[in-house]
Amino acid sequence: MDRSKNILSEASGKTCAGLMPAGKRICFLVLLLAVLAGCSRSRKDLGKPVAMVGSKYLYESQLPALSGPGISAQDSIRIRKSYIDKWIRRQLLLEKAEQNLTSEQKDVTDQLEEYRASLLIYKYQDMLMRQQMDTIVSEDEIQKYYTEHSGSFILNQPVFKGLFLMLPLNAPNLQKVREWTRSPNEENIKNLESYCFQYARKYDYFNDQWTYFQNLLLLAPGLKLNPEQFLRAYKFYEYSDSLNIYMIGIRDYLLPGAVSPLDLVRDDIRAILLNRRKLEFIKDLENKIYNQAYDKAKVKIFENK
Repeated sequence: MDRSKNILSEASGKTCAGLMPAGKRICFLVLLLAVLAGCSRSRKDLGKPVAMVGSKYLYESQLPALSGPGISAQDSIRIRKSYIDKWIRRQLLLEKAEQNLTSEQKDVTDQLEEYRASLLIYKYQDMLMRQQMDTIVSEDEIQKYYTEHSGSFILNQPVFKGLFLMLPLNAPNLQKVREWTRSPNEENIKNLESYCFQYARKYDYFNDQWTYFQNLLLLAPGLKLNPEQFLRAYKFYEYSDSLNIYMIGIRDYLLPGAVSPLDLVRDDIRAILLNRRKLEFIKDLENKIYNQAYDKAKVKIFENK
């Protein structure tokens, strides 16, 4: 197929020179049909062409899928136009490169072979890892790594445990709600959950898990306080606007510079341990293949002595 493309390029330049655009296109198509006769996929298979640059075509079937949740008809049209425009720009740049680079500069055989080799090796390693490598990281492994490397997990923003309520101004029994929020024991939490199910416009409970203070700012409209000062000053905070009453309960907090709680870095540690396991797997695989090749006298090194 590569040789056919070269023949086509030479023929179209020699036999079609000087013809009108329509004639040139006919000449090109005749030659192209001869080349594509042995190809597994024809233009008909590719569908309707949507753009052309010189002798290169972009087909309908080559466009990305433009439908799905959240994609409107206007978005689809915009994405389609953008894709076509980028394809045209790329082909025009490629055409200029083909015209202006020397034969040596255009020879990318070595780079392509290196890329192909890297891609095949990666796919082979990935296949074996999926088949043979244990991807389960135990809680003991995570805890051990966290203990040994806690200095690597320092908070750069405050975190806290607590709860957040948004209630309508006319919600009943607000004094009771304040008491429950200030003292979130098991019974009061049950009372809060039952109450909020009926009356709350928003109820977020993170009394047993650490969360970033930034998340609270996203929940609480109009709350513009210095996070560190706020956490130091309040265990319970209440404010209101024209529509709602907001209550915030703070059970515990940590400030920037403290070691991050394990809950917040557990996924990061799991990823670190998995990556370490992958590197060890690849190293062992390479050594195994290397040693087997030498044992079978498959490898020889030729050196000038």
